[in-house]
Amino acid sequence: MVRRTKDEAQATRDHILDTAERVFEQRGVSRSSLQHIAQAAGVTRGAIYWHFENKADLFNAMFKRVTLPLEEAIGRSADPQAIDPVQEVRDSLLNALRKTVADPQVQRVFVIAMQKVEYVDELLAVRERRINTRDGCLQHVEVGLKRAMAAGRLGRRVSARSAAVGLHALTSGLIDNWLLDPDAFDLVKVGTQALDAYLAGLAPPCATSKATPKTAMRART
Repeated sequence: MVRRTKDEAQATRDHILDTAERVFEQRGVSRSSLQHIAQAAGVTRGAIYWHFENKADLFNAMFKRVTLPLEEAIGRSADPQAIDPVQEVRDSLLNALRKTVADPQVQRVFVIAMQKVEYVDELLAVRERRINTRDGCLQHVEVGLKRAMAAGRLGRRVSARSAAVGLHALTSGLIDNWLLDPDAFDLVKVGTQALDAYLAGLAPPCATSKATPKTAMRART
């Protein structure tokens, strides 16, 4: 009986989050109230407050559902056991692009987060959550790049932190622009070329590492 009750509570929570995605997408976050979400979900506001403190808490839970797998993938770029940290960084960022293209839910939540939210009043907590998510991703990528620099796979013309910020800006910018107009370009193909070109630019001067020809070959595909 206890297990059934927990399963039912989780099902209700998921239903509320699924409904919130649709309501936020249709109305925008600022113009959506918990009452709007409750009516659309066929539950009471009390049911929403049972699971979430407020709209910002609900939004962050919705955002976390899709970003957590991406964060975990990017986190692997900092794995000290990784044989090729450059490849790990590359693969983790390309995974984010592929997931964006392949998963309609990821697309929907990213559209909401990037295009349909204003960071004012109660939604300041949403801004804080996005900053924390960004900082966590930057930290993982920075660790991977530092390991690559220590191994001589990357040059030191810029710091690992600056390089990580650039990679994050490149990846998020590609996603943002693709979501505005998915027909404008192939996100995975263009993203692969852009990331490979960026990483090639970080290589040591006159480098002849094994990654250089492989990267160039990928950029042409």
